[in-house]
Amino acid sequence: MTQITGGTVDLTNCDREPIHLLGAIQPIGFLVSLADDWTVDRASENLEVFTGVKAADLLGRPFGDLVDREALHNLRNRAAMLLGDDAVERLFHCSLIPGRPPFDVAVHMTGGRTVIEAQPSNEPSGDATNTVRSMVARLDRTPDFPRFFNEGARLVRALTDFDRVMIYRFAEDGSGEVVAEACRSGIGSFKGLHYPATDIPKQARELYKRNLLRIISDIEAEPVPVTPARDSEGRLLDLSLSVLRSVSPIHIEYLRNMGVRASMSISIIVDDKLWGLFACHHYSPMSPTFERRSVCELLAQMFSMRLESRERKELVEFERRARDISDQLLGAVASDDTLLNDPDWLSEILTSAIPADGVGVWINGSQASSGATPDAGDIRRIVARLTEISPDRVYATDHIAELVPDAPSLAATAAGLLAIPISRAAPNFVILFRRELERSVSWGGDPHKPVTYGPNGPRLTPRESFAEWKETVKGRARPFTASELRVAETLRATLVEVVLRMADAATLQRQQASERQELLIAELNHRVRNILGVIRGLIRQSKPHDDSIESFVKLVDGRIHALARAHNQITDDHWGPAPLQTLIDAEAAAFLADRPDRIRSLGGHVLLNPQAYSTMALVMHELVTNSAKYGSLSDSGTVDISWTQDAAGDLIVEWREQGGPPVKAPTRKGFGTTIIDRSVPYDLGGEARIDYAASGVTARLRIPARHVSAIGGDHAPRVRFPRPAVGHPTPPPTGVLTGERMLLVEDSLIIALDAEDVLTRLGASEVITASTVEAALEVISQAAPSLAMLDINLGDRTSYAVADRLKALGIPYIFASGYGEQTTLPEAHTDRAVLQKPYTLENVARALDALRNERQAEVAAVDP
Repeated sequence: MTQITGGTVDLTNCDREPIHLLGAIQPIGFLVSLADDWTVDRASENLEVFTGVKAADLLGRPFGDLVDREALHNLRNRAAMLLGDDAVERLFHCSLIPGRPPFDVAVHMTGGRTVIEAQPSNEPSGDATNTVRSMVARLDRTPDFPRFFNEGARLVRALTDFDRVMIYRFAEDGSGEVVAEACRSGIGSFKGLHYPATDIPKQARELYKRNLLRIISDIEAEPVPVTPARDSEGRLLDLSLSVLRSVSPIHIEYLRNMGVRASMSISIIVDDKLWGLFACHHYSPMSPTFERRSVCELLAQMFSMRLESRERKELVEFERRARDISDQLLGAVASDDTLLNDPDWLSEILTSAIPADGVGVWINGSQASSGATPDAGDIRRIVARLTEISPDRVYATDHIAELVPDAPSLAATAAGLLAIPISRAAPNFVILFRRELERSVSWGGDPHKPVTYGPNGPRLTPRESFAEWKETVKGRARPFTASELRVAETLRATLVEVVLRMADAATLQRQQASERQELLIAELNHRVRNILGVIRGLIRQSKPHDDSIESFVKLVDGRIHALARAHNQITDDHWGPAPLQTLIDAEAAAFLADRPDRIRSLGGHVLLNPQAYSTMALVMHELVTNSAKYGSLSDSGTVDISWTQDAAGDLIVEWREQGGPPVKAPTRKGFGTTIIDRSVPYDLGGEARIDYAASGVTARLRIPARHVSAIGGDHAPRVRFPRPAVGHPTPPPTGVLTGERMLLVEDSLIIALDAEDVLTRLGASEVITASTVEAALEVISQAAPSLAMLDINLGDRTSYAVADRLKALGIPYIFASGYGEQTTLPEAHTDRAVLQKPYTLENVARALDALRNERQAEVAAVDP
């Protein structure tokens, strides 16, 4: 706080500025205030500009003298729908004034008066519901918070076309950070910058919670007074909910210092608190339509809901993991209570729930520590202070010097702590320590505002420089979050319960755990011996005909892979039965990636126990391998596999090949044939028969009922194994467009965003998107792209005029259309490729790679 002539000025002066009582509006529309009987008691002085009626002539008259009868009826209905103190109702494209163009109108209540604001309307912009739904779907596809924030900023900029759209997140102290940004090229970046709490004063933050969207169309525009300024009791009109409210002189100065001419902010509300803002800046006058602003507000509300859901999901998952750790802690210490005296073990388990750099344990006057902790004397002093101020509740601080002021050297080893009491009687604690987090905070200009006089008396002048300003923060640790404190309370309850446990209960649990371990070890030994025996037999019996080591490796590898696939399916359900259909799908995917449908199956949903499943995996593998080498799958034929259960419950599986080359019976019996003939009878006690008919191999297998459990139905769930797309055995290269500046002409916002993502993934250095012919031609005239992709149909026009210009400049381009190659092109462009929509990574990569190759060939021909 600083003493200056005229009074005391501190950081709360900005907070006291009455920004909701400015008595004026922005000139982009007009305002009328109505008494209970709907007579006009206030009006903005620009009323005549929009209605032809002077404000002074309307005061005291019924509002119905100004507006159309039907409009008056609709407005009264809207006013009747206002629920809650901060409710606002809207009407779009309303024929408000007879003989005048339509208006967009907002209605709200304040101080017992009905306030009506209107501004000229534009034609409706389309289906807002579908637009928002598509945008929310894009948000839902983002995998993490950074990409979620970035996508939100991109979507708002796509809706509004502001030069810069930021997502600004508030901290607990009111300061903020730009966590995401979408902006036009060449204007620099604010992402990662911090701003002090005084940049958005407290009363402004409160208004953001009430009025979710704030537009400033031009800071240089002259405010329009509301007349009369005060009512009969001397009160100014409260404009807290006004959509046209004029701008505080301090905020105008702030924006002017940033070089911003127009701005818009949309509140992000999470858990009924102001989480942050969509902050939009433009460097020339800018006023999105009322309707488009309302769409942005709806998108922001959906964004807030999705953000709240994600944060809660993350919190629930964090606390679930903490509960699991608490349960582990409870079980471990109950079986061995000496673990509480092992700081290394305790540190490992506690810091997996709450990140920390060291753990100290104080029990009955004795202390032990692990990791980065203060020395024994400092811990003793810390415990003494904790006993005074927080003997029976969790306590946390990010600045230990506040707890123990006479120990400034503590910051060298630990700057923050979280103390968990673990006894109801004695002062026993487990303390988690965090190191000093010395960090540089990047501010958007010097956060320490100088105190000066302003037009409204002593106040804080907005910072005149917004160049990046760094400040080093010392002596503090990363603060413990509210979630971590809740986890600490859970751990405290667990530790207290552990301390109170009876010794005989711990002994019993230890004995039961030992018995379970012995059982698991015995079962594991049995299964490992069996698996090793099977693999040893496969290796010994898999001698190839040509004594080639390569053939041997390939043969053994295929058989072991078949066992591995079967094992995966069995263990998916904790070593339980697995579906026969899944086994067939796995073999089809492994051998027939391009045409797995050449193996056709018919039968109900049947499960095989682990032993039968492993045996059938080898049998099916050999049948498919033989067919792929010599039978129907080696040519263009197919295989039908069917299965039924007979009266005894045995499973009858039939294999039938057709459409392949003529079959000849094998002259020698290899190990593969032995597996088919003998595995089912030997391992399962069933039957197997194989017939090498000239028209195609057939086989019949009977699996005894004890190995089978049937669920029935002809629509069993099928497992689809991932395989490369047809024609693309490997993913397309990501560098197809490296160094290219792409022009994308596409009139659908959502499709354009998807295409932009694809082009960026393919390596484009910049993607400029245009939705109209005029916008595309302007882009070409300002900075010509190196390649272009043009959607043919742009609403009621085509992109052929853009193609004409590109062709004249020698810039390569392709067309895109939902009709694909069936599209009929004008004669001037018949040599151009047409990309079939929808855009995918593969088809765009293929088309643009060909386009680049054409360009390189043309250059080489001109300059060999």
